[in-house]
Amino acid sequence: MPFLGQDWRSPGWRWIKTEDGWKRCEPCSSELEDENNKLNNIGHTIILNDDEDIYSAEDCEFASKKRKKDHFRNNAKSQCFYREKWIYVHKESTKERHGYCTLGEAFNRLDFSSAIQDIRRFNYVVKLLQLIAKSQLTSLSGAAQKNYFNILDKIVRKVLEDQYNPRLIKDLLQDLSSTLCNLIRSVGKSVLVGNIDIWICRLETILLWQQQLSNLQMTKQVNNGLTLSDLPLHMLNNILYRFSDGWDIITLGQVTPTLYMLSEDRQLWKKLCQYHFTEKQFCRHLILSEKGLIDWKLMYFALQKYYPIKEQYGDTLHFCRHCSILFWKDYHLALLLKDTGHPCTANDPDSCFMPVSPQHFIDLFKF
Repeated sequence: MPFLGQDWRSPGWRWIKTEDGWKRCEPCSSELEDENNKLNNIGHTIILNDDEDIYSAEDCEFASKKRKKDHFRNNAKSQCFYREKWIYVHKESTKERHGYCTLGEAFNRLDFSSAIQDIRRFNYVVKLLQLIAKSQLTSLSGAAQKNYFNILDKIVRKVLEDQYNPRLIKDLLQDLSSTLCNLIRSVGKSVLVGNIDIWICRLETILLWQQQLSNLQMTKQVNNGLTLSDLPLHMLNNILYRFSDGWDIITLGQVTPTLYMLSEDRQLWKKLCQYHFTEKQFCRHLILSEKGLIDWKLMYFALQKYYPIKEQYGDTLHFCRHCSILFWKDYHLALLLKDTGHPCTANDPDSCFMPVSPQHFIDLFKF
């Protein structure tokens, strides 16, 4: 039977199985015309340091059209990635399976696009993207890098619409831009996958996102019902004691004078330090106030520079030690249908599950 396609060397169409049968997966094309107009307003000279720049204004004039054309082509040809709830993590070839699972493959196949819409998983995905930007960006394949920036674009759009945790996204973009500037300097060493013009356009897009986030204005919510200020002091105090991030306490303290007074409580910052750090770490970095008492607030931020703090997430990926499967666990289905989130063959599946932190996710594919 002859192969019907545009090119006999082509692998053919990509098909996905649905409840209604098999359907052809159409290529995804992102709407970038608005961003194209905004990119024109940003100068094409990107400074890497005080004495070095990649393109001057004259050199970039003839290259700008080609860069944008490559950038649009790069996004237009991006594929529809898998949206699987679980993947098998195999680190070597066996008789049953050939090959191994890489970080880029796991990033493509797991459903991160839907995860960012879940407020419980949002911070987890952002932290994972930040760790990849710092050290693992060059280990991603070209398709995984496209998927990375597509998910990042959805995150920025969500923050601009919902105004949810912009500080976290600003830190991510700052780390990503710093990494890209360092990698672009080393382009002669072939550390980047793809055309250099595409990466220049991606860096310009990151600068545009940073500009949009810096101009973000928090809209005042109009609510005639009960507000945070109407709660009694002991309830407000209980809310502050449930925070695990010092910056969140400071931000909430800027809302009203009452919250500011509660956010400066020494006992609050002492509990926060005791949660994240050990007593030995306290003794090495003691900071005393003018009254001779320990300044726990300054201690927290001082210790944060030397030691990692504990990470808390509403929901994370899970790893089954029995099946070697990485999966998203849906707690609603687990309660209603006793669904483990993947086809587990263990007698007691819950005993085999372990939560996967963002750093552990990356470490799973270091081999």
